[in-house]
Amino acid sequence: MPDATERDALIERIRTLQDDMTRLFAGDPHPLLASTLTMQQLKVVIVLTSEDSLSGQDLARRLGIGLGTVTGIVDRLVQQGMVTRFEDPDDRRVRRVRLTEDGQKVASDFTDTGAARLRDILRRLDMDTLRDFDRILRTIQSAMRGAAAER
Repeated sequence: MPDATERDALIERIRTLQDDMTRLFAGDPHPLLASTLTMQQLKVVIVLTSEDSLSGQDLARRLGIGLGTVTGIVDRLVQQGMVTRFEDPDDRRVRRVRLTEDGQKVASDFTDTGAARLRDILRRLDMDTLRDFDRILRTIQSAMRGAAAER
């Protein structure tokens, strides 16, 4: 059984390796770095990529910000052609927000570029390492699901 000192040292080394890999990834051109979206606008786009649409209140709740702040962010995204507002078919008092085709393209450019980079890196690994990495990621995913369930 490893002692706490060894465990803490390994955790710190893994964290440091992750930081270094993040810097290496950030050194390459990426559409996210060329984006003119503000951080708040980017958060709205990211949240909307996993939903068909959300009401302003749902969006505010998901982002942990006020409805007035969301309204301003969405206004600017509408002006940029990234999102559209529409009446909720079940409740005409509610306005919903959805990514436009341009907004979906921007979001997919972010994720597609990252996925392509990861595939390129993984192709450089031998099969034994890939199998180990797969096993380790599945174990980490399980731990993350457990932590999320506890929250």
